[in-house]
Amino acid sequence: MDSNEATTSESVSKKKGKTKKVKRKVKSDEAPVQEMEQAEGEETEKKSESGPCFPPTFSVSEIKNKQRRHSMFLKLKEEKRKQKLELKKKKKKERKALGDKAPPKEVPKTIENQRIYDETTVNPEDEEVAFDEGTDEFSAYFNRLTNPKVLITTSDRPRGRTVRFCEQLATVIPHAHVYYRRGLALKRVIPQCVSRGFTYLMVINEDRKVPNGLVLCHLPDGPTAHFKVSNVRLRKEMKRRGKDPTEHVPEVILNNFTTRLGHSIGRMFAALFPHDPQFVGRQVATFHNQRDFIFFRFHRYIFKNEKKVGIQELGPRFTLKLRSLQKGTFDSKFGEYEWVHKVRSKSKISFVRNVGCLNVLLFVSNLSVSHT
Repeated sequence: MDSNEATTSESVSKKKGKTKKVKRKVKSDEAPVQEMEQAEGEETEKKSESGPCFPPTFSVSEIKNKQRRHSMFLKLKEEKRKQKLELKKKKKKERKALGDKAPPKEVPKTIENQRIYDETTVNPEDEEVAFDEGTDEFSAYFNRLTNPKVLITTSDRPRGRTVRFCEQLATVIPHAHVYYRRGLALKRVIPQCVSRGFTYLMVINEDRKVPNGLVLCHLPDGPTAHFKVSNVRLRKEMKRRGKDPTEHVPEVILNNFTTRLGHSIGRMFAALFPHDPQFVGRQVATFHNQRDFIFFRFHRYIFKNEKKVGIQELGPRFTLKLRSLQKGTFDSKFGEYEWVHKVRSKSKISFVRNVGCLNVLLFVSNLSVSHT
């Protein structure tokens, strides 16, 4: 019995040893598998970080499901944005490494630098332009013979928004006075302005409680400009605006008034403000002409150090589009216009198309009658 028990115990112990060895082997085999899985997990994480990978012939428009198409489009857009950022960082590092030997930066294509050259662009040093400017209606102001004084009024029965806009304009333009119209015609208002020494008459028109037009008349001899007003934002509607402007005379900046028409409009805006700005107030009124739209902004600036300047918008802001420039003072019936904005009307085109369709229908009906 003892011998049998000994043999059985030895066999069991041998089997246990074999199983232990097998388990150890399995564990040693599992280790590389786990490493492979970890590596695959890291690769998938990298792929997810870099963005979705699309085949080269992939087109988002082929996806029929609208929601999925939209989500894939956003993913594709995000991937392109990340690629662009990486390329930008790479170029920046290369430029930093090259230092002074780096190639010059490429000029980006914009609407402004791709525009067709305007033949009416003039050189400010041209003798003919200088002679015209020396004898025009604003020559008295630029020769310091007159000081600007502006009357701001509105159309009949203005609403609250238009009234507030006029009041805020009066804080921007020095020596400006706001008067209510009281139903008077402009032909009766202009002689009263001239007799009281005003050099400008500014009329703010409105439509559906929103300011939409501006008539700027230089007194006493003109010219008169009519502008379309859009994107009006008052001070309360602006985020991060500064405190209300002070009574200091602001500086004036005129940008891109380079054509013959632009010169006359720029001189008209310049004559609204007194000659000598008070730099203590640190206030700037900017008229920026871009693609024939005039953007008005009013800022206060502060010098942080020798290189950096901080600006804060004070408001109001608005956009102007010139509609017409008339010689002399305002005269809607017999006034002579120097320039008028021409708009190609769609009604004429549609009328021609409709007439053409009617002719074709009549021709077809006549053919059908003749065949019958």
